[in-house]
Amino acid sequence: MPPLADAPRFRLARSEANFYADCGLDRVSERRKDAAWMAERLAHFETRFVPIWRSRNYVDPKAAAAVILSAAQHRALPPAPEEPIFLGLAGETAYFACDLSHIEAGEEGPALAAAPEAEGTFLDLRMVGPRLARNEGALLAYARGMLTWHRRHRYCGQCGAPTRSIDGGHVRVCTAEACKMEQFPRTDPAVIMLVTHGDACLLGSNPRFPPGMYSTLAGFVEPGETLESAVAREVFEEAGARVRNVRYHSSQPWPFPTSLMLGFYAEAESDALAVNTEELRDARWFERGWILANAREFHEQDAPFRLPRQDSIARRLIDDWLNGES
Repeated sequence: MPPLADAPRFRLARSEANFYADCGLDRVSERRKDAAWMAERLAHFETRFVPIWRSRNYVDPKAAAAVILSAAQHRALPPAPEEPIFLGLAGETAYFACDLSHIEAGEEGPALAAAPEAEGTFLDLRMVGPRLARNEGALLAYARGMLTWHRRHRYCGQCGAPTRSIDGGHVRVCTAEACKMEQFPRTDPAVIMLVTHGDACLLGSNPRFPPGMYSTLAGFVEPGETLESAVAREVFEEAGARVRNVRYHSSQPWPFPTSLMLGFYAEAESDALAVNTEELRDARWFERGWILANAREFHEQDAPFRLPRQDSIARRLIDDWLNGES
């Protein structure tokens, strides 16, 4: 597999250190409308393909590595309903995401004889993300997010006619002659914040979390709302706390399914809480020293108190605060 860049293409302070944040590809967006160039790249023997099967990425869990297909391996697969999605260039090597969801298989997904040199299997990216090289994890997340968008926009939101993929997969256009509305990839902005008061931070446990897991509060940004207002509203709605001094930390693409997480710190005006039990199972203040002494990792299932996954921006916000880097 041609090497991806092992460092971010742009130096953007804190965000570059987050998981799934930068795969190192040059997206060359100006090339997407060049149909001849795109066709040449698709057929080129050096082109590489990132396979996705029903939102699962193809990985070698033993080697903790992404399994990327060569052009020859991709040609050996059953034809797909739509062309692969152009992701970008690593040097002169083009990378595409290919959707294999049309292949019928059991729960484990299709066994790709096209990749005999790797013990590949289709897994939810969250199961292996923290173990992958950062650029590989970001590449798989990018591919997953793009194919999720395509799967959810197969019909026009204006007239209901089928849509088709154009511009290397970065636009879907309505096939109705009287409509032809274009749709572009969407991402849902969500704020995620660590609220502090003195030397304690506010963590909550969502009903969907496994037992013992506590994390930062989070929520989607609503239309007509600033990011800072969304932080204040979500904290008040979920925990009854009023905040001030909302400060941006960093952002993280989170393709589970299509979010962009916008990380913040905020200070609570007091330690008073009124937990919304329809939103949270529990929320409370945790002293810094107590967390350092008692926190366990997400995978330690029997732990009475464990932190979020290491690949999440929630964990980054907590770790930076614990280390005095907030």
